Amino acid sequence: MGKKRGFYNMDSNEEIEEGMSVIMPIVTDCDIDEDFSEGIDKMGEKIPILPLRNMVLFPGVALPVTISRAKSLRLIHDAIKKKELIGVVAQKDKETEDPGPDDLHTTGVVAEVMRLLEMPDGSTTVILQGKKRFELHRLYKTLPYLNGEISLLEDSMPTNNDREFEALILTIKDLTIKMLSVVAEPPRDLVSSIKNNKNVMYLVNFSCTNLPTGSAEKQELLLISNLKDRAYRLLFILNREYQLLELKNSIQMKTHEDINQQQREYFLQQQIKTIQEELGGNINELEIKELRGKAAEKKWGKNVMDIFDKEIRKLERLHPQSPDFSMQTQYVQTIVNLPWGEYSTDDFNLKRAQRILDKEHFGLEKVKERIIEHLAVLKLKADMKSPIICLYGPPGVGKTSLGKSIAEALNRKYIRMSLGGLHDEAEIRGHRRTYIGAMCGRILQNIQKAGTSNPVFILDEIDKVTNDFKGDPASALLEVLDPEQNGAFHDNYLDIDYDLSKVLFIATANNINNISQPLLDRMELIEVSGYILEEKVQIATRHLIPKQMEMHGLPKGEVKFHKDAVPEIINSYTRESGVRELEKKIAKIMRKLARKKASDEIFPDVIKVANLREYLGIIEYSRDKYQGNEYAGVVTGLAWTAVGGEILFVESSLSKGKNVKLTITGNLGEVMKESAILSLEYIHSHASFFNISEDMFENWNVHLHVPEGAIPKDGPSAGITMVTSLVSAFTQRKVKRNIAMTGEITLRGKVLPVGGIKEKILAAKRAGIKEIILCKDNERDINEINADYLKGLFFHFVEDIREVVELALLKEKVDNPLF
Repeated sequence: MGKKRGFYNMDSNEEIEEGMSVIMPIVTDCDIDEDFSEGIDKMGEKIPILPLRNMVLFPGVALPVTISRAKSLRLIHDAIKKKELIGVVAQKDKETEDPGPDDLHTTGVVAEVMRLLEMPDGSTTVILQGKKRFELHRLYKTLPYLNGEISLLEDSMPTNNDREFEALILTIKDLTIKMLSVVAEPPRDLVSSIKNNKNVMYLVNFSCTNLPTGSAEKQELLLISNLKDRAYRLLFILNREYQLLELKNSIQMKTHEDINQQQREYFLQQQIKTIQEELGGNINELEIKELRGKAAEKKWGKNVMDIFDKEIRKLERLHPQSPDFSMQTQYVQTIVNLPWGEYSTDDFNLKRAQRILDKEHFGLEKVKERIIEHLAVLKLKADMKSPIICLYGPPGVGKTSLGKSIAEALNRKYIRMSLGGLHDEAEIRGHRRTYIGAMCGRILQNIQKAGTSNPVFILDEIDKVTNDFKGDPASALLEVLDPEQNGAFHDNYLDIDYDLSKVLFIATANNINNISQPLLDRMELIEVSGYILEEKVQIATRHLIPKQMEMHGLPKGEVKFHKDAVPEIINSYTRESGVRELEKKIAKIMRKLARKKASDEIFPDVIKVANLREYLGIIEYSRDKYQGNEYAGVVTGLAWTAVGGEILFVESSLSKGKNVKLTITGNLGEVMKESAILSLEYIHSHASFFNISEDMFENWNVHLHVPEGAIPKDGPSAGITMVTSLVSAFTQRKVKRNIAMTGEITLRGKVLPVGGIKEKILAAKRAGIKEIILCKDNERDINEINADYLKGLFFHFVEDIREVVELALLKEKVDNPLF
């Protein structure tokens, strides 16, 4: 009652609707003295038992029930055939498919099978009419259906002159009709039948059967033997359900009754609160209780505790429907979830830390040494502030992945935050709470994820930070990366100082020239330069090849690389300072091998140089090699690029013409063009020193070119190379074999130092260069480079461009000189 009903399926918890009509338990016209227990006296103590799922039958009520279980169908057919009564008992759990003695309630109703209906959908519906209550003592038989021993229960009836009971029955009638009216307009004959029916037991039982509650509450009503007590309990439930139905109907139909909105919301909240208390408590109160429980375990200071208490009390005063409630909840959760004063325990085993670093990364000795030093100091002085380290170098040399190894070596949590393209200051410091959708910055978000206040925090690609009208994130990082300030880092959202001094920040960058000077000043710079061929071979053999074999499902040792294959891959298929491209090429080989293995094709056990064409295709790069000294004006220079060092050739040529004209080609930047102009002016002003006639500048045009014109080139380090090239062109003198140079010049002829020395040296070795000319001030850079990188090279350190010319040019002229 109170909702649309249909035939109940006793073998499932679903209700079946037939058409659009509301099908109620069948109402019969009963005489005031009609006895429902007719035929009971002929029944024995043993009867068939029909278990019902999610429904309860009452005496006198006729109820349609859909039958689908085989046992139940057999029972019904036998009962009709033998014209015998059956016992109907409700299951305790509607999900039980084959109920036993413990699955059934002990109080049920003796029923008569009134009619059997075969429905159009193939199901079978039976109409049962309750007779009398009984108590089930035991089941003595389970096949072909349940049979049990019972004893009948008597109902206690009120006296005929009980006015209170009469009023009770009238109230139940009115309330039943009202409930029907709330759901839908009830049929007139149904209303008339309820009003005119004089059989009080039937009316009470009809309403009990038709209650819109669960079977457990109906079963409680069936257990009450005193009809007056049952009627009182029924009226209580009817009142409760009627109020709920009225409220539901009011909400669903959106009536225009003149009800104060606040009163309505209060009523709804009271209803929700009542339901939640029935389920175990108010969810908001439980959440606040949980937050207080977490706060009690925090190791925060008194000032943080006071702020938390203030904010949690504010949350308790807020209405759950208030827009501020969710915002305040989020803020309090942020405070509680931060790891205040929680630190992971560092592992001070220096040998273990060194072993982990060496296992994961080959080379990078400076970085490893700095981490071991930091761990050693922490071992001696536990409260030391963490350093701010910046690893810079070309891509693919292991700067980012090194952070994981450092975290493992220190036994700390690992966090990586990419700063590439970051342009909003709020990403670092967070948004103020006045903004909708505000949250703390990514620094504290990641600290919260880590769960400790001393993780290894990688600030990846710090040189890619940009700025716009939303602020300058690089400036916001100044507070984060300053050891004197980050002990009280202020996030705009949290608005409480947080200690970041124990966090080991490691920034990575490709080009430190893009980092602001104040930010650079706060970091300890460690260069992570490119690898030489031998190092790349070791990295590929120890790390990359085993890693890619595992990733592609190839057992360890199934495929090996010939000692010449890996160097060939490096030289002919990659052009980089790191090993990222090398790993991609190895992965490409593994994919092709995996395909062959999966297809049961034959594949080589050892990958040789001859196999590379099949797996990697044609050679992608031919390394720049020294091209000899047959031509005047062609000099080898050294350059730094984002992928490592390269050699480049500066070519100069002369052609007849009036009033010397300088032509510069090769896609050169402004700085290189200025170097070319400066070089020519210097040579012109010192022509006598280089034995160049003044007529040369009046009758010859000069063309300076740097090959590979599609590639932009810039920077001052080609200055001495351009001077040497122009002097060679003007004098037609040969350039010394296997010599390269790099350095900036001034108008006075002084040679200035340049950067990227290690990468340039590696490029020179790859190209077969034997001698390198550098500025005297670059000698300190050479002294810091591993001796293995310098084998086979001889260095000339100079201070003046005239020394460069004397070292680089021979007295001998080229074959077929111009003059």
